[in-house]
Amino acid sequence: MQLLVYLIAYPLLWLVSRLPFKIIYLISDGVYFLLYHVVGYRKKVVRQNLELVFPEKSMEERLQIEKKFYAHMCDMFLEMIKTMGISNKQLQKRFVFTQLEVLHQLEAKNKSVMLMFPHYGSWEWVIALDAHIQSKGYAIYQKIGNKYFDKLVRDIRQKFGTTLITTKDTKDIVSSNKMNGQLSMYGILSDQSPMVKKALLWAPFMGITVPVHTGAEFLCRKLDLPAVYLKVTKLKRGHYQGSFHLLTDNPREQSEFELTKAFLKNVESSIREAPEYYFWTHKRWKHRDKVPEAFKHVQNSQTKP
Repeated sequence: MQLLVYLIAYPLLWLVSRLPFKIIYLISDGVYFLLYHVVGYRKKVVRQNLELVFPEKSMEERLQIEKKFYAHMCDMFLEMIKTMGISNKQLQKRFVFTQLEVLHQLEAKNKSVMLMFPHYGSWEWVIALDAHIQSKGYAIYQKIGNKYFDKLVRDIRQKFGTTLITTKDTKDIVSSNKMNGQLSMYGILSDQSPMVKKALLWAPFMGITVPVHTGAEFLCRKLDLPAVYLKVTKLKRGHYQGSFHLLTDNPREQSEFELTKAFLKNVESSIREAPEYYFWTHKRWKHRDKVPEAFKHVQNSQTKP
């Protein structure tokens, strides 16, 4: 069945990926109308999330964010498909970078880097970074259940030099690269919700105490990897800019979870700046009512005037 679904879908995906961007965005407009106005895909989740994190905004303000988010999500989905047929020249034109000296200075010190960023703006086109660094680029990802689509995603994301590694294999690969002196840069999306039973940290995110991923910090502290935040800004439709901000170049000298909390603050700043570009369909705050006793003082401190 997995192969049948893949064989049916692949020709259509390939065809769309060869279309010019003007047609791509016309399709995106159509998908938006169907997804938002007809199907109502995850609209309840999006509205609940926006109401939770922006209680100070009016219903009309949140509705405007909601509509802009769905339009952006459809654009991003079509852009992801377009990546199959995009050239490196096109990609470099559509995803530009500033403050690259943050990365280059670390590379000059022969330091590998943990590049942390959220599901915001465009994370698929961050692969454009490979053209600007000396390090070997890695992207940490969650393996897809359908092995044929998993291979397709790997092929797409690796077409310009990035190497994909699964979350399961990350620790071993990063440790091996460190031991062998391989100068590397690891891209990791660290803003989503971990399994509650495995959460080592509960912290405020957009004013609500939730379980937080700490895997990136664990690797940084264990292997002495500097951590950098990648801030993505949407300049206009189909055009993005990434800028780099050093979170720490000495993770072992920081107190536990200081790095993770610094990352969350940067994510919050990006969201508040332009909330329509965050991935609101994720149930990021679904465990807010399960705060362990040991972390409830954090939650209570957030509710004090």
